Amino acid sequence: GVAVQERSAAMANPIRKVVTMLQNMQSKVTEEGKREQDLYDKFMCYCKTSGGDLDKSIADAEAKIENADATLKEKKERKTQLEAELKEHTASRDEAKETMQKATAMRGKEAAAFAKESADLKTNVAAIAKAVTALEKGAGGAAFLQTPAAQQVRTWAMERATLPDESRQELLSFLSGGAGASYAPQSGEITGILKQMGDEMA
Repeated sequence: GVAVQERSAAMANPIRKVVTMLQNMQSKVTEEGKREQDLYDKFMCYCKTSGGDLDKSIADAEAKIENADATLKEKKERKTQLEAELKEHTASRDEAKETMQKATAMRGKEAAAFAKESADLKTNVAAIAKAVTALEKGAGGAAFLQTPAAQQVRTWAMERATLPDESRQELLSFLSGGAGASYAPQSGEITGILKQMGDEMA
């Protein structure tokens, strides 16, 4: 009976060893499974927490990009507007310069024309004064008609003087020599017309 027990014990020991080894493996697997579960739970918690932050970060980034696009578009539009305004101001400035140049040139021409007109008037006034003086002193009409003053008075009477037709005709007749020989200074008609012309030009 002893031998049978020993053989049974010998046979039982390897089985026990295997069972013990399997139990130990089961404990290790269980512990590793628990550790893996803990790691997984922590990872899922991190994903949930960080995922929300990540979504918020993405949304903020997209909002910033949208704002940047809007700002860029606004700056481009402002740039285009400023370029158009600059072009308009440049054209206005060039137009103003051209207008000023034309006005300056016109004023120059007007000043020259006025100076000539003024000189002509002074010359004509002097000529008429000479004619009146000569005729009032009783100088012969024919002698006066030979002077440059007579020619100046004749030109003014024909082109510029404001006279009644009868007076104009009488004066031109005298200045043309038609009444030169028979003119009588005391009659005062020609002298009166000349004085009237002088007053008009003065």
